[in-house]
Amino acid sequence: MTAPATPRGAHLPDHPDFLWRNPEPKKSYDVVIIGGGGHGLATAHYLAKNHGITNVAVLEKGWLAGGNMARNTTLIRSNYLWDESARIYEHSLKLWEGLADDLDYPILFSQRGVLNLAHSLQDVRDSVRRVEANRLNGIDAQWVDPDEVKKLCPIVNISSDIRYPVLGATYQPRAGIAKHDYVAWGFARRADAAGIDIIQNCEVTGFTTDGNRVTGVKTTRGDIATGQVALCAAGHTSTLTDMLGIKTPLQSHPLQALVSELLEPVHPTVVMSNAVHVYVSQAHKGELVMGAGVDSYNGYGQRGAFHIIERQMAAAVELFPVLARAHLLRTWAGIVDVCPDASPIVGRTPFDNVFLNCGWGTGGFKATPGAGWCLADTIAN
Repeated sequence: MTAPATPRGAHLPDHPDFLWRNPEPKKSYDVVIIGGGGHGLATAHYLAKNHGITNVAVLEKGWLAGGNMARNTTLIRSNYLWDESARIYEHSLKLWEGLADDLDYPILFSQRGVLNLAHSLQDVRDSVRRVEANRLNGIDAQWVDPDEVKKLCPIVNISSDIRYPVLGATYQPRAGIAKHDYVAWGFARRADAAGIDIIQNCEVTGFTTDGNRVTGVKTTRGDIATGQVALCAAGHTSTLTDMLGIKTPLQSHPLQALVSELLEPVHPTVVMSNAVHVYVSQAHKGELVMGAGVDSYNGYGQRGAFHIIERQMAAAVELFPVLARAHLLRTWAGIVDVCPDASPIVGRTPFDNVFLNCGWGTGGFKATPGAGWCLADTIAN
């Protein structure tokens, strides 16, 4: 099988030098962004690029992009049913398509397509409905039968005598994957070059307020005065809003995933199955990357429940029998903010100068450039 073409940047870069710089915070900034992951760094980049706002600090409790950005499954797509979701994710996908050039950095965006499998007649009806909704929103989408699924991904089991027979799939050819740490480094590199301070090992401990405005951020590296604040701490936004007395509908859940050992190319696309809660792609280096469903309990543990991974593996081996011969390399869990209606919150708060970016659930990575673009525009305007 031919491996998917590697996009620009075949020679992978070393860790950028700026990762090891950690400036002392200034006394005051026009904007303080809390959260040094993909969304926070993207917001900083677009504040500088689109609006000329560079007196900005990005505060990160740990290390740059060491939270959910380091624990996602790198999937990028925009084939969502609801109009609002389709629009924000399609806006993001269009940004992804030019992001390597925009950042002048090899993010290894590979548009290898995504298949969403259907296993029942109701799955088929829902999937065809989504294809038509996507087309109405100008998003590339098509319905493919089991034989076409097999052509697109030869390792999928399309036998009719398994628990979840493949009756067809939706297919979005423009979808794909990118290298998550390179995405973070690319955004951070451009923000750093614009004069934005990226301050690591800087935990937020509280806020100072004056009426309905926040005037300062208290951190483990000193107090910082600010004109505006953006909350971009994926999975932990509610801990920040609690400090401000803002009520949000967010719940934090572990979202598990795993990778295999390095393998020769066997999986040319991305395959998702909502019915059995597993999705599989193959990373540029060769690991099989598998995501699972969200753990049902609330928590901040970065491991999750074993039975989730166990079910995920059972489903994966049934759909991809060849995977039974692969060895597990490592498992992990990211922490996702989930809203009851599974829709993100990007916008204002009861404080005039505090803005939220949260509630993305399982869609955080794919939304990275679009969320940063929209939040930067909201802050600036």
